[in-house]
Amino acid sequence: METFEIRLSGEGENRSAALPIVHGTLGPSAVDITRLPRETGVFTYDPGFVATASCKSAITYIDGDAGVLLYRGYPIEQLARHSTFLEVAYLLMHGELPSRQQLAEFEREVAIHTMIHESLKNFLNGFHYDAHPMAMLCGVIASLSAFYHYKLDVHDPVQRKLAAIRLIAKMPTIAAACYRYSIGWPIAYPRNNLDYCTRFLHMMFEVPAEPLQLPPIAAKALDLLFILHADHEQNASTSTVRLVGSTGANPYACVAAGIAALWGPAHGGANEAVLRMLMEIGDPKNVAQAVARAKDKKSGFRLMGFGHRVYKNYDPRAAIIREMTHEVLGALGVSDPLLEVALALEEVALKDEYFIERKLYPNVDFYSGIIYKALGIPTEMFTVMFAIARTAGWVAHWLEQQTDPELKIGRPRQIYTGAASRDYVPLDQR
Repeated sequence: METFEIRLSGEGENRSAALPIVHGTLGPSAVDITRLPRETGVFTYDPGFVATASCKSAITYIDGDAGVLLYRGYPIEQLARHSTFLEVAYLLMHGELPSRQQLAEFEREVAIHTMIHESLKNFLNGFHYDAHPMAMLCGVIASLSAFYHYKLDVHDPVQRKLAAIRLIAKMPTIAAACYRYSIGWPIAYPRNNLDYCTRFLHMMFEVPAEPLQLPPIAAKALDLLFILHADHEQNASTSTVRLVGSTGANPYACVAAGIAALWGPAHGGANEAVLRMLMEIGDPKNVAQAVARAKDKKSGFRLMGFGHRVYKNYDPRAAIIREMTHEVLGALGVSDPLLEVALALEEVALKDEYFIERKLYPNVDFYSGIIYKALGIPTEMFTVMFAIARTAGWVAHWLEQQTDPELKIGRPRQIYTGAASRDYVPLDQR
């Protein structure tokens, strides 16, 4: 067995341990530190878990230096070109691409679970009219466990699969309902004769008074965005789903926790931040000045939607979505000052040596916000769109975790920096 020798030396002591090295199919190996506290009396310190593998997973692989993203071994470029979101969801859940019959059955299973309980309308009525859709989405998804409390046995594979399909099916219905409630429209029922993304767009924008005429590019672009956002390894929200799942919590609670984590502006809220930045720049004439401010560390101004914590090369998703962005804008003939600002900013950043040297390329958040805006999706719904797509990854990781023979409840350690042991002082003596 290959091991990693660690030696601790200090005043009057010399402790060491030979720790096993764990290898995956691709990527760097990891040192198994589970024996470290027992053999040396110390833990590891890793803020943000940037150097810690919390689990073994066969779902997604990322090589940030090479700009590689694989779902179950398939390059994201191939899936984006040839696949659909529901086919990708099946792949993430089952590990293999479906046959034509398997895909048709999966689409049928999703379709029959798109409806939500009528009493959920009353649940939505409890929110203030201007509540953020992410707040409503988080609450409603968590409440699903109250509707399916009799089918929450996480040890039953049939119930696990049913819960996963329900979440994929109902997330768009609930997301659209949250949006329509916020603008005072009646909730729209899903039309199961439509494909996944077309069905969602109809639930978002169709009104009883007249049928909705959608340009074909709208559902095509949305399906692509959902594929690109379906999973991204052990990101903050997925790690949250797995952490909550490690306690044995039901899948609706786990996904609700993932939604809460996704809401953060450093995670799923990044594309909202991009639009706010574009509004601040205001005009293509101001792009050069904004770029100069971004280069000045003292200015406090940041260009949102550039660079990525994992990718040190061009985000492969951004390369795909950039092409779709220009296709959407061309097909829709959209004329929007903010979109003009975005395109001008993109042009400067791709040519400027400052960004090229630091590998600060436009990322998937930069382009996704532009497409969403062109499709008429309001800014406050951007993170909700992310949640719809990422549900496929969340349930895949939750399903994988439930069959992991090494599963343990998540319990990170800490370096305590508080007061040392001291005695209580009575109130009248303080």
